[in-house]
Amino acid sequence: MGEFKTIEWVDEKIKLLDQTKLPHQEVYLECEDYHTVADAIKTMKVRGAPAIGVAAAMGIALGAQNLQQKNMEAFLSKLQKIFDEFAATRPTAVNLFWAIERMKKKAKESGAGSVEELKTQLKKEALLIAQEDEEINRRMGALGATLIEDGDNILTHCNAGALATFNFGTALGVIRAAHAGGKRIHVYVDETRPLLQGARLTAWELMKEKIPMTLITDNMAGFFMFKGKIDKVFVGADRIAANGDTANKIGTYSVAVLARENKVPFYVVAPTSTIDLSIRSGEDIPIEERPAEEVTSVLGTKIAPPNVRVANPSFDITPYSYVTAIVTENGIAKAPFTTELEKLCKKESSACK
Repeated sequence: MGEFKTIEWVDEKIKLLDQTKLPHQEVYLECEDYHTVADAIKTMKVRGAPAIGVAAAMGIALGAQNLQQKNMEAFLSKLQKIFDEFAATRPTAVNLFWAIERMKKKAKESGAGSVEELKTQLKKEALLIAQEDEEINRRMGALGATLIEDGDNILTHCNAGALATFNFGTALGVIRAAHAGGKRIHVYVDETRPLLQGARLTAWELMKEKIPMTLITDNMAGFFMFKGKIDKVFVGADRIAANGDTANKIGTYSVAVLARENKVPFYVVAPTSTIDLSIRSGEDIPIEERPAEEVTSVLGTKIAPPNVRVANPSFDITPYSYVTAIVTENGIAKAPFTTELEKLCKKESSACK
């Protein structure tokens, strides 16, 4: 794997790779307080559902370390404000809320005899969440790689690699595992407007690992499918409803429709922490609306008339009927997703919400 760390706890600070600077600059932020971590999530300096969850857990632990209250009740009251600030950063990625709830549970059920002991336990829990994320991604990679054949051309949308997780990646982790296993593969990378996570981030990761790839614009995907140049599609997810409807980066639904039309298998790769059984269908998943400037500008250069009206939903919903299978660390689910996802979520290692 290319040598970089998306998120790291170093000397009582959180070190984040600023993804808004890639691919031209590899800049790391050193966050000394939790407000900086929360802002990094909100401004997409750190992004990708699993990475957001890890960053939030570490940010909460960092915030706890810096609290001055010695009385447990006063400490927990201040800690709640930290939970609330992270919950307000981004609404769609369920891993964020999963991580917050796990840290809340640790604070509530730790049995710590003192504030200092609880601070230590919260830090350990955040670091455990990070470690588990990498282990989960590697298990998904191994499972998903069984779906890839030697010689496959694979399309991916947005970035679901090591940059979107603590390490290794989800959809890109599958591609990475297949490549490491000796399979000759080639990846078509959607640029992924408006923030170009494919062009800036996925291309950067694949080139670091010397995995053969071709960058295309989003509206070229159908052309290459029609020409028989794409064998499979692998994407990540930010939230998966109980019925298998999947929220992922805007443009994913279009890719899924094109895949169906051209008889190309469409796979979603996500940990069980991304599955939200409390959400019946995609209709109930909140969709984040992001600033207009992301559409009217490209990397700081304005491309649209002043005062133009803009819509900028960050995610769309791919109905379960377009999904061939969902790869998780606990197994690969196929239709009917309602029963299959529930089975995967009942396994002991599951992190379903």
